[in-house]
Amino acid sequence: MFAVIKTGGKQYKVAADDVITIEKVAGEAGDAVTFSEVLLVGGEKTVVGAPTVAGASVTGTVVEQGRAKKVIIFKKRRRKSWRKKEGHRQEQTTVKITAINA
Repeated sequence: MFAVIKTGGKQYKVAADDVITIEKVAGEAGDAVTFSEVLLVGGEKTVVGAPTVAGASVTGTVVEQGRAKKVIIFKKRRRKSWRKKEGHRQEQTTVKITAINA
């Protein structure tokens, strides 16, 4: 059985015991997290939501809170002696999916 969930403006296909890295959600390592925006539940019979599947949820456990690799933002105006260099590290959460409740 698998499900497609929406969190942080992105969609993820998950199954039981999957480990995914998503945008930061609140909670410490070991806390339970519930995703209620389930767009599709697949298995023997596929259920597609309009826009979400009623009564379906996906539960998981927070493995760790962390930050992604640094992304360099470099801006330059040619012939003007102007340049700007910045870095950004997005906060992210690693979650282990425990159950899909359809």
